Amino acid sequence: MGIVARTAYWVDWWQRFGPASGNEPKLDDPCGRYVLTTFVKGTNMGPYEAARHIPGVSGHELAYTANRHFSIVLLNEAIADLVNAHARLDISQAWGGGTTVAADGTHMDTYLDNLLAETSVRYGKPGGIAYHHISDTYVALFTHFIPCGVWEAVYIIEGLLKNSSEVKPTTVHADTQGQSQPVFALAHLLGFDLMPRIRNWKGLTFYRPGKTTEYVHIDALFGEVGKNVIDWDLIESQFRHLMKVALSVREGAISSSTLLKRLRSGSKKNATYAAFREVGRVIRTVQLLRYLSDPALRRRVTAATNKTEAFNGFSQWIGFGNRGVIADNDPVEQEKAMKFNALLTNAVIFHNALDIAEIVRQLLEEGWTIEPEDLARISPYLTEHINRFGEYSTHELGIQPDAYDPKLDVDFTPLRDQGPAAVGFGQAA
Repeated sequence: MGIVARTAYWVDWWQRFGPASGNEPKLDDPCGRYVLTTFVKGTNMGPYEAARHIPGVSGHELAYTANRHFSIVLLNEAIADLVNAHARLDISQAWGGGTTVAADGTHMDTYLDNLLAETSVRYGKPGGIAYHHISDTYVALFTHFIPCGVWEAVYIIEGLLKNSSEVKPTTVHADTQGQSQPVFALAHLLGFDLMPRIRNWKGLTFYRPGKTTEYVHIDALFGEVGKNVIDWDLIESQFRHLMKVALSVREGAISSSTLLKRLRSGSKKNATYAAFREVGRVIRTVQLLRYLSDPALRRRVTAATNKTEAFNGFSQWIGFGNRGVIADNDPVEQEKAMKFNALLTNAVIFHNALDIAEIVRQLLEEGWTIEPEDLARISPYLTEHINRFGEYSTHELGIQPDAYDPKLDVDFTPLRDQGPAAVGFGQAA
């Protein structure tokens, strides 16, 4: 509770919320009420269960505030506020520059009688997927709640485009579920470098630029000479149309997830599908060759995808209420539940980063030498100092903390030269 209250004072993310009418909230203590609501919904406790452990508040008050004063749009704005504040901390430079993001999903249990829930083939139980876009600085840039049966790759671009924070990554990592030929093509047309970690990549097809093209050492990767050749004439004839589609996605005229669903299930005779597929073959072949030839790149991809898996575990640790089951059957409320959890998780990450920075300052004052590589191995996904259970005190809601110090007297420029994502993440999470 204290972590949420202090971040609310420091970042002012609570001021994003209010009635749908846009009027000032008619609450005695709007900041305190929004902090309580974020804590309750972010931990997935539920308002009436939480009221049994929080003195001076009723379940009706918490439920009313969550329903009337919080929306998906406002939650996204509050999440962006925390992302921006985290990016301004010097300690965040130890983990990355905000130029890369990793996308991955994790299973969330739900009840069966709703529109999104279905039994997952991968997990063998009913529910949905919380699909997160995690920055190289550990914070969540964007979060979706999607059905189990969809191909996760169709949502990878949408999260990048809907990210409203100041952190604008250009490279995106994912696992096998986050790639397909049309996704490679759309990411490239929109200016993103898609570099996934692909399982069984040796079973994928490498494409030649021409029928007579041969290679000295890697020709076996491309199969028989004269086959698996890129159709450059098709790309040239459809290029203007491809750019129009990409601009429509960029400007929001069409959802990237809707487009990619159609491209994935569309007829192979469709010229648009064929052109996207052909561009995707080019980009994926180049990326696979980069992946094979660059050990440092492979380490960066693995480190980035490990961060998303660590975030999944951390966010589920924070959302401990109701045994992790999303009780709402309304798709909008399910999406809000994911946003609440992401907001609370980012608040804890931001607070942990400040705690780490304060300890580093104390060590520097004592004469210790702190190397940036040492800080790169520390993760802000710390839990040992947080007590999740018991009677939740509200006394910190009315205590305004001292201003935090974002500065840290450590030179992080050496990390930019060697790529911080590859520096010992195995010890970080």
